[in-house]
Amino acid sequence: MLELLLALVLGLLAGMFAGLYGVGGGVLFVPLLVGVFGLNQVDAEATSLLAIIPTVAAGTWQQNRYGHVRWRAAAILGVVAVAGVELGVLAAKALPEHTLRRLFALFVLAVAGQLAWRARAVSSAK
Repeated sequence: MLELLLALVLGLLAGMFAGLYGVGGGVLFVPLLVGVFGLNQVDAEATSLLAIIPTVAAGTWQQNRYGHVRWRAAAILGVVAVAGVELGVLAAKALPEHTLRRLFALFVLAVAGQLAWRARAVSSAK
């Protein structure tokens, strides 16, 4: 029962972050799926990708209502990303669990650093 409640809260938070910032699902899902639900890194990443589909669909639908979706750019990115996904899956399966986990941590730190840098640049421009 606790696991179901945690999954519901996690889904709600990921949806809110995705709607608010345009990101969030994987950065939130993967660490919690590993730490709270006990999944290994590859299973957590794969589960996260599947769980993000409804979030992406809902966010795209809502943003499209506001006229913010650039369909041509999205289609190009999406088609090219499929090749990247295939390469990423091959790499994830080839790497040891601890290496993959460390690489994911570096990715999360890089995202946090980029967000902090942009926030700093915006606040200093005012």
